[in-house]
Amino acid sequence: MTMRGILLTGHGGMDKLEWREDIPVPTLSEGDVLIKVGACGLNNTDVNTRVGWYSKTATSGSDNNAQEEIEPDDGGWGGTSLQFPRIQGADIAGEVVEVKGSQFQHLLGETVMVDPWIRPLKHPERYKVIGYLGSEIDGGFAEYTKVPGNAVHPIISEYSLVELATFATSSVTAENMLDRAKVKAGDIVLITGASGGVGSALIQLANRRGARTIAVSSKGKINEVESIKPDDILLRESDNFIDEVRSLTSGNGVSVVADVVGGNIWPQLLEVLNHGGRYVCSGAIAGPMVEFDLRTFYLKDLTLVGATIVPPGTFGNLVSYIERKEIKPLLAETYHLKDFKKAQISFLEKSHFGNIVVYM
Repeated sequence: MTMRGILLTGHGGMDKLEWREDIPVPTLSEGDVLIKVGACGLNNTDVNTRVGWYSKTATSGSDNNAQEEIEPDDGGWGGTSLQFPRIQGADIAGEVVEVKGSQFQHLLGETVMVDPWIRPLKHPERYKVIGYLGSEIDGGFAEYTKVPGNAVHPIISEYSLVELATFATSSVTAENMLDRAKVKAGDIVLITGASGGVGSALIQLANRRGARTIAVSSKGKINEVESIKPDDILLRESDNFIDEVRSLTSGNGVSVVADVVGGNIWPQLLEVLNHGGRYVCSGAIAGPMVEFDLRTFYLKDLTLVGATIVPPGTFGNLVSYIERKEIKPLLAETYHLKDFKKAQISFLEKSHFGNIVVYM
């Protein structure tokens, strides 16, 4: 049997994305399940992987469309080479249509979401991952995908498959950031990139914990950001960023900065942290190369935390939040999978609020 989908044939421009109708349907091994993909969301990892941004030779922001010369052996998120062709797509919502073996037979026929961090069936550990969906393992930009059964989470929800496909990467990344920074009720959390997928998820999930949220947004997206109810909004374009944060916090600063932007604003993000504050990062869309004054770091007793690999259990928690409607989908645009290039062009333009999803 064959299926339709988008193949990434190598690092580079849009020409590396090919619509194909002759892709073999995945063959299952023991413990695998086959999912008929109903919808799959787009995220920055798709673009970063395609252009090779994770290579140490890339120095501009991941929202920079310009191609940089990359080393072919370190273009993946883990600093290693990827195997092509590859089916990308980590934000999968669909139905289980086949199961190999007895362990996961209960999943057959279920509506499911998929944890994009794929782990061994035996002894799944914190940092022991087989790979990330759409990077080391084929993902959801096709009619079918296979994954180990332990990555599959049934969900009972009134949300459509398209809406469910807005959550996986952005929300589980955000929840992991908040976990890593130990965000709790009463914390003041400054959130950069508030109109993007991870940023908007950070607002919802930090609010859910009882934290006070300060969103950093462009002027053009304030109304949209207001709709998810941060406690305060600061303009990204502000010339008095540090003073405005201090004004909002009675001069004390914030307890946590949750950052997916990096770039030129980075030194100011450390300045607005209070003594003993925590900075957590899971992206650098404005640029990975930053100025760092070590005195700010050690004199203020700051904690700097990276957040990439999500531990087992976090995705299951996220599914329960969705089922209880403690967080809501933020669907910006939808495209048929055949129009994937149009969807990614729109994603790169960054004029949307929330998530862009392709459907089958």
